[in-house]
Amino acid sequence: MKKVVKPWQALLMLAVGIAIILVGLMVMKLNNRIVLSVDGVVMCVMAVCFGVKYEDLQQGIKETIASMIVAMLILLAVGVLISTWMISGTVPVMIYYGMKVLTPGLFLPIVCILCTLMSTMAGTSWGTLATVGVACMGVAQGLGVPAAATAGAVCVGAFFGDKISPLSDSPVITATVCEVPLMEGIKHALLSTGPAYLISLAFFLVYGLRFGSGTVGGEAYDEILSTVSGQFALNPLLLLPVLVVIVLIMMKKPTLPTFVAGIAVGALIALLFQKATLTQILSVMYSGYAGDSGSAMVDSMLNRGGFTSMLSTIGLLCAAGIFGAPLRTAGVVDVLLNFVKKIAKNSRLMNFGVLALHTLFFCITGAYYVSYPVIGGMTKDLYPEYGLDKKNLMRNMLDTGTGLAPLVPWSTTGSYTASTLGVTNGAFAPFAPMLWVSILLSVVMALTGVGTVKQDKQADPASV
Repeated sequence: MKKVVKPWQALLMLAVGIAIILVGLMVMKLNNRIVLSVDGVVMCVMAVCFGVKYEDLQQGIKETIASMIVAMLILLAVGVLISTWMISGTVPVMIYYGMKVLTPGLFLPIVCILCTLMSTMAGTSWGTLATVGVACMGVAQGLGVPAAATAGAVCVGAFFGDKISPLSDSPVITATVCEVPLMEGIKHALLSTGPAYLISLAFFLVYGLRFGSGTVGGEAYDEILSTVSGQFALNPLLLLPVLVVIVLIMMKKPTLPTFVAGIAVGALIALLFQKATLTQILSVMYSGYAGDSGSAMVDSMLNRGGFTSMLSTIGLLCAAGIFGAPLRTAGVVDVLLNFVKKIAKNSRLMNFGVLALHTLFFCITGAYYVSYPVIGGMTKDLYPEYGLDKKNLMRNMLDTGTGLAPLVPWSTTGSYTASTLGVTNGAFAPFAPMLWVSILLSVVMALTGVGTVKQDKQADPASV
């Protein structure tokens, strides 16, 4: 029988573990991967001192990391897919057409949709902010559109894609931590994010009509259009890889084969239309697209992806496993769950309590890459015990992590967003309803039970 720690020992381990995270991230400003790894070592040492066998701890770490293998493969596929869609011209043609349809009266909703397409297809909110977002901020200045309103439209689009795109590492990590099939988790996240996004679009449509007398243009706008059209042979057929992936997702095909199909079609498009050689395509798949267009803005927009681009995220998953596994093996998580169950008398209180806990922990650490594995890993087993599906946890964390991040000035994402767009977080927050409306909807769902999914049979891990 495996040895587990006593309640006071469990609480001590938990307190030390959280203290190391806070000091490492907020005081010493260290990389979250090394903080979690060192924290995991400390947890192992404390567990051994409390009588837990090292062999059991090692086996726990091994099993935890093994459970993430499919997610790691998905992340690698995402990196390859993004780079392939860059060299094929798939993402560039979407940017080009999106920029071309900008009109003064519909500027704000089109900016939102354009940033949505960019972040969804490239799987990056930060890349969207720094490229399409910056360009749109420049165009807005010429139109006389308030910077705060434009920044709000950019953020809604950028972080909608980051929350629900299967190409974004944020939902992949969250689905992995919560042990939820990726596409099922994303569909459930749309229950709160979808309506909030539509409300935002309606707001942009009504508010933006007052700027219909302006003229679209500007240096950044012209630079993107001329550079992209000069670098790639653009035509609507370049969108075929996107269509293939969307169709396969709608047919409920497994994620990995779906991405592989998207990669294959993208590679074929690159061969036929961009005259890329097989050697070039395979090199890009590994190291990412690295074009030299002569435009720093366009290069920063397109130079991304590749097998190697996801290794740091995979390292984060491993570090989270090293930290979380000892807590689970030593019985620390069980002590925490028993304490929560004494307080939460029903599933609604438990669901709301976890949502509030993650919000608080994220606001303290300012990094959802830390809050997801820590809070998710500790609370995921509560949901089945209360008869709820773990998809509810994934939605809660995405809303109060990826969605909340741009609004928290001291978080890494919030600081980056404000500095990149040149607008303070408080200034653009009222013009980005999706970011906070989705959180309000999740709170309502938690307290009322509406939109809360009951527990079902465990999905086949292969379907992830």
